[in-house]
Amino acid sequence: MRKFQIKVDDKVYEVEVEEVGGNESSAGTISAPQPIATKVKEEPVSQKVAAKVSPAPAVAGEEVVAPMPGKVLQLKVSEGDSVKEGDTLLILEAMKMENEIVANASGNVKKINVAANDMVDTGDVLLVIG
Repeated sequence: MRKFQIKVDDKVYEVEVEEVGGNESSAGTISAPQPIATKVKEEPVSQKVAAKVSPAPAVAGEEVVAPMPGKVLQLKVSEGDSVKEGDTLLILEAMKMENEIVANASGNVKKINVAANDMVDTGDVLLVIG
């Protein structure tokens, strides 16, 4: 029996699979595949496997989210800076292209949740403008 871990929809399953036979073949004889018995037991997802970025504490204001997965190349603002709608906030590299992420509202930068060289996913809150 060999043990494997399989992750399906953020649930981790431990599966035991028994190898039946080998590369044995009989000349001119084809046999039907035999069912393989498996044991599956559900285990809670360990902290190590499910290590994800924990959500940033809630700060009131307009959230600027990542429109696509990528790498933060450069921050153009700091916390406390005043910005106008359309101002460039940071540069996000995605698929070898540099994308300007702009302010979706005017106000002051209340919270920055990323730093240069951070990897982000679609929908991650990059910063908050209040």
